[in-house]
Amino acid sequence: MARSTDEHGRLIEPVNTTEADWAGVAEALSRAGALAGETVYRVGFPRRDLAVTSKGVQIKAGFALGSYAAFARYRDGKTMVMGDLVVAEEELQRLTDALQSNGIDQTGVHKHLLAHEPPVWWCHIHAVGADPVAIARGIRAALDVTATPPPAAPAPPAPLDLDTAGIDAALGAKGSNDGGIYKFSFARAETVTSHQRVLLPAMGVSTALNFQPVGDGRAAINGDFVMTADEVQHVIQALRAGGIEIIELHNHALDDHPRLFYMHFWAVDDAVTLANALRQAVEAHNVQPAS
Repeated sequence: MARSTDEHGRLIEPVNTTEADWAGVAEALSRAGALAGETVYRVGFPRRDLAVTSKGVQIKAGFALGSYAAFARYRDGKTMVMGDLVVAEEELQRLTDALQSNGIDQTGVHKHLLAHEPPVWWCHIHAVGADPVAIARGIRAALDVTATPPPAAPAPPAPLDLDTAGIDAALGAKGSNDGGIYKFSFARAETVTSHQRVLLPAMGVSTALNFQPVGDGRAAINGDFVMTADEVQHVIQALRAGGIEIIELHNHALDDHPRLFYMHFWAVDDAVTLANALRQAVEAHNVQPAS
């Protein structure tokens, strides 16, 4: 696959924007997002309405039920959107029809958890166009056929019953408390492109490690590793050597370079012990802590 370029043979880079530039998108989605750096406008749609349990753990929305859409504007004036929508099984076909009717591509449909009730699916989306508001309206139409709740005022982060300093030391990075979930993000160290455009980590092209406290310094972990084909087996082996269960191996995009694969995982144990196991998998692929 040829590397993505413009008509002059250059990579098509995203441009800096301000939150004001995305006011129409926020209005169309009926909720505001936030800029990641000065390029990616990311809007979240957490499924707080879903009471999902996996292996005896009540799954918090910020742990594994966080729908989102990430918008980036490019030098040719077009906007690319990538995202992931969490849907109950009975919503999936209605969501599919709404996305297809509004010109939003589906690039992956799969699960991020093993045994869980009620059954939930994750649908990755992609769109490119000159009018980001029109794309946002299409996404809103898809959300409207689900029970995705309206936005809520942000609450102060819940205290973490975790040894966060020990987890940080084990992973060689600094995590963040996002609504009571301790999160890490690692970006690919090389340039990633899709559909003739450079992708940024905040668009979903990153390894995400999430720790949900379950008491006594223990945590459930979930997230995904973003890997090239030659890294997949090394990451699987590292995860299994640490007693971490693998869930799914799949793609999130249809046209990316290098071709990327995503591995979702799960375990419940002492959080620092799990962090040390995850460190081995982090070191088995070409990533660095996201800035």
